[in-house]
Amino acid sequence: MNPLIVGEGVVIDVPAKRVLDGVTIGLGEGDKIGVVGRNGDGKSTLMGALARRRTLDAGRVTWRRDLRVGFLDQADVLDDDATVGAVVVGDRPDHEWAGDARIRDIVGGLLADLAWDAPIGSLSGGQRRRTALASLLAGEWDVLFLDEPTNHLDVEGIDWLARHLNGWAVRDKALAVVTHDRWFLDAVCTTTWEVHDAIVEAFEGGYAAYVLQRVERDRQAAVIEGRRQNLMRKELAWLRRGAPARTSKPKFRIDAATELISNEPPPRDTVELKKMATSRLGRDVVDILDVSVSYGDTQVLDRVEWRIGPGERAGILGRNGAGKSTLLGLVTGEVTPSAGKVKRGKTVKIATLTQSLSELDAVANDRVTDVISRQRTTVLAGGKEQTPTQLLEQLGFRTGQLSTPVKDLSGGQRRRLQLLLVLLEEPNVLILDEPTNDLDTDMLAAVEDLLDTWPGTLLVVSHDRYLLERVTDHQFAVVDGHLRHLPGGVDQYLTLAKGGGAAVASSTRPDTAGGTASAPARDAQQDRELRKELTRVERWIKQSDQRTKELEGLMADHASDGPRLTELATEHAEVATRLAELEDRWLEISESLG
Repeated sequence: MNPLIVGEGVVIDVPAKRVLDGVTIGLGEGDKIGVVGRNGDGKSTLMGALARRRTLDAGRVTWRRDLRVGFLDQADVLDDDATVGAVVVGDRPDHEWAGDARIRDIVGGLLADLAWDAPIGSLSGGQRRRTALASLLAGEWDVLFLDEPTNHLDVEGIDWLARHLNGWAVRDKALAVVTHDRWFLDAVCTTTWEVHDAIVEAFEGGYAAYVLQRVERDRQAAVIEGRRQNLMRKELAWLRRGAPARTSKPKFRIDAATELISNEPPPRDTVELKKMATSRLGRDVVDILDVSVSYGDTQVLDRVEWRIGPGERAGILGRNGAGKSTLLGLVTGEVTPSAGKVKRGKTVKIATLTQSLSELDAVANDRVTDVISRQRTTVLAGGKEQTPTQLLEQLGFRTGQLSTPVKDLSGGQRRRLQLLLVLLEEPNVLILDEPTNDLDTDMLAAVEDLLDTWPGTLLVVSHDRYLLERVTDHQFAVVDGHLRHLPGGVDQYLTLAKGGGAAVASSTRPDTAGGTASAPARDAQQDRELRKELTRVERWIKQSDQRTKELEGLMADHASDGPRLTELATEHAEVATRLAELEDRWLEISESLG
């Protein structure tokens, strides 16, 4: 591997803190590096140093001669008066850039919804971010540094970016990326750098491989505090159980790490959580019955049917503008149906964690301890009563930070405080709208750990597919005004999205709003996608069949325990229904492929 950039003995100080202390590290041809670490520990600083955008206090950074380096910063530096086209391709004639397949792919993947001659000043923050990313990717570079490139991208955009970078960063090129999107780290990166305590540690593989090695490192060293180690052990258990393929590529020994989680229980006791949720909510939560919603002449939702039960944990997918917020508005009562009706249980208490942090404006000058002292003295979490201070510590607040004014907290700290204040309201239905904003990977694991024991109905809208798969049990998509269940999760949604409306209409089964349509003629690409889906469906059938057998064994063991038997029978029926749907889909794909 030929080196492209080498940093030797890099030291960088900021007021009252040394961020990097004698770091020696480099990028070589073919490297795809994911940079992780807690917020404020120096991830962006490290990339800025290697890209020669940051002055060093000591050490040096050496580049290969004539190296071309591109950098995506988090700051917005676009000219308001320029057009989208000018920013992306400059003054290149249309026939020239349009004849370049790479440029066409970038425009289609990131800017399909934008007018080519739209002025930058007329765009939203997310649109400006995507334009800046497209402009960078359209350039000719040997090394790319990307600082949070998945911000403002939806699930489809993140999937496209992963595929694009995997095709780009080969042979003589290199890539380094800072991101909290753990799925993206797994999909793209072959090496992970963890920045912590002013040093940089390198791990082979993406996020899943990094978690394996980190747990093994912690076990051997026995110097990491118990709380953090236990969190990573839980994360590892989920990765090994839920996505074993992710850990198949690394070439390191993982036996010791696997042994650590041999007795680790599943992240959630689904049956117990449903039992607790039912005791708090009763059987009736929210029923959306044959509901349509229109704004003027524009129909957003069309005859949607969704019965939300106690303890349900659902993730909601859909493109921007598809109607996800409208759907949540029906749940909360903020949106009135144009047709149909919405029924809510008498004991339902809904709370929403919004994308905005404006709820904290009123307490900006107050100390964190003062803010939480006005709330409840205890709250049920993890199956036991805990104080708000204990929950703050669980969410990464140190004792000294509790006396900090809210206005002086970082974005991630305010996000975690916002979540705690929502939980202290003790809702029994919790809605999370893009909850991963401003959180690093460690804090995301801590938030997920807290949500694992939350006994209520959970609805999550997020472009972070790792989080969706981690904290929810079922996923739904808002597509063409309809709500459809996704037995195959995010992978199925991406398959449907790539196929367009016709593919959606001809998929697994009619959605809860009704209707299927015959499939159009397929090309070779569609055949390949169908074969991939067939493989996934076969895997899901095997998992569902195994769970069915496990439940049947449990039902036999609890034959004399009426309430427990009823709970097991309910879950068995749900799994059996899903298994039947998967088998139907398997037959449909098989017949389609001939």
